[in-house]
Amino acid sequence: MEQKKFKTEVSELLQLIIHSLYSNKEIFLRELVSNSSDALDKLKYLSLTDEKLKGFSFEPRIDISFAEGEKRTLTIMDNGLGMDHEDLTNNLGTIASSGTKKFLASLTDEQKKDSNLIGQFGVGFYSAFMVAEKVEVLSRKAGQDAAFKWSSTGKGTYTLEEATRDAQGTTIILYLNEEGNEYANRWQIEQLVKKYSDHIAYPIFLSYDQESVDDKKKDKEGNPLKTVEHKVEQINNSSALWRKSKTEITPEEYNEFYKSASYDSQDPLFYVHTKAEGSIEYTTLFYVPEKAPFDMNYADYRPGVKLFVKRVYITDDDKELLPTYLRFVRGIIDSEDLPLNVSREILQQNRVMSAIRNASVKKLLSEFQKISEQNPEMYAKFIEQYNRPLKEGLYSDYANRDALLELVRFKSSSEEGYVSLASYKERMGSEQKSIYYITGGKEATLKASPLLEAYRKKGFEVLVMSDDIDDIVVGSIGTYKELPLKAINKSGAVDDLKGDDEPQEKSKESKKLVKKIKKALGDKVKDVVVSSRLVESPAVVVVDENDPSVQMQQMLKSMGQADFEDAKPILEVNVDDPMVKKIEESEDDAYVADLCSVLLDQALLAEGVMPKDPVAFTKKLHSLLSR
Repeated sequence: MEQKKFKTEVSELLQLIIHSLYSNKEIFLRELVSNSSDALDKLKYLSLTDEKLKGFSFEPRIDISFAEGEKRTLTIMDNGLGMDHEDLTNNLGTIASSGTKKFLASLTDEQKKDSNLIGQFGVGFYSAFMVAEKVEVLSRKAGQDAAFKWSSTGKGTYTLEEATRDAQGTTIILYLNEEGNEYANRWQIEQLVKKYSDHIAYPIFLSYDQESVDDKKKDKEGNPLKTVEHKVEQINNSSALWRKSKTEITPEEYNEFYKSASYDSQDPLFYVHTKAEGSIEYTTLFYVPEKAPFDMNYADYRPGVKLFVKRVYITDDDKELLPTYLRFVRGIIDSEDLPLNVSREILQQNRVMSAIRNASVKKLLSEFQKISEQNPEMYAKFIEQYNRPLKEGLYSDYANRDALLELVRFKSSSEEGYVSLASYKERMGSEQKSIYYITGGKEATLKASPLLEAYRKKGFEVLVMSDDIDDIVVGSIGTYKELPLKAINKSGAVDDLKGDDEPQEKSKESKKLVKKIKKALGDKVKDVVVSSRLVESPAVVVVDENDPSVQMQQMLKSMGQADFEDAKPILEVNVDDPMVKKIEESEDDAYVADLCSVLLDQALLAEGVMPKDPVAFTKKLHSLLSR
């Protein structure tokens, strides 16, 4: 017998589950039945495709039994693929996904109490410890003779030893604790299976002893004779829900299927069920979770769509089934036309799979659009969670860019909440010829930017783009319905605000001032120009039309692009501001140098960018204030 320690993150996960999900402890049965179903899926697939297991004959089933009395137990057994020594160690002793590790590390104490939040990732096998003081797993892998027993109390260690089992599959025995005693009960088990696992594609049987009284037969004392009959009954529907007609499925059944398939404790935000017939036949059932999956923004996110061929499970680990920007979608693709032995490499180039994928993307985007028009309240919830990945589609899915442009939303300088490009266009005045936006930094910082002053004064709305990917995304759009998109923190948007009424005299004086500031700042700036859009602020920084924004430059550096050269900002100055006038009037070169340096650093701070030398900035500011 081997005794091993759980990996640190498993111990953390166990504590989290036991203490945080207690109010919803009944989900343990859903999780264990789902694991059994997965094991049956895998063996069914391998018996058709794996040379070693081809022709392997078995009748897939899941059996549940319980023992009452002083020591109550609950047993879940399947005849699926099973696990060997290595599988038991890897599957029950560690957490494979680094995304889950990051998620656990990021939770605050308050969030750890939120069962809905924790329910976003599958608690799987470990949920058994919410209702059991000890768990034993007896398993034998298909095609192998050896069986092994895994045992643990969930308190930091587990044991592994050789055992015997008549056939392939896994048996899980829960030695129920006080909180779990209620589940050694026929009625409870039937209710939970109906609630969570009725759709499982394999029969689930419940074994129990039923006592009956026969009045016609008497014992020696003349009392009616009691008999105990052992019964085995199927307690689930065992049909693939997605294969049914939409009219046969209730909203409750759709929701429970989602919860079981995705390990989410909440109902989905909405679902899309499609059956396609014709040259290519397939069925899809897609769900959008109410809350974004915890690993959605991790590079090693877990895909949420399972692929079946003629109801035979193929894979749930293929990121090619839907484009990356739809990685939050959960559900099923079931094809009638793919070969059962299709490999991941073939999948990526398969004509049938490509057609299903393209049609599925169009169907999903069409459904999103329909919801945005017919149910704005639901769409607002959707955008709150999934606006960012949809924006990724703007530069990664050119074929569907037009559809995506109608779906993405932005904050605005003049409207509450999120706005669409279409609604922005409707609000434009006749004199406005471009769609204006500002990127980089947090929403509050952008809305307070001095750059907005003149646009507000002219009545021009500005889109506020505070997502870290907005700089990349919007640059790839170019135009929307023939209207150019112009960044007001770039030099190109200023021409729209210029007038022809600037006095010649003022222009001459301004040239002298610009020359003076340029000399003082030297190579800290690319250029100094007189602003035609500042009203109250002394100066603002913008970048050249073809340069990345100041915030984008910072992001590139933080991503490790050490060789990235800074694109110097352009300083726009308000010649009517008192501070700028002091620069114009002073003949003290040192004083002018300090004023110009502080002017630039203040402009950077207003855009949410820290000056390169904060200590020097504060010293100069103190010196100027002292004067």
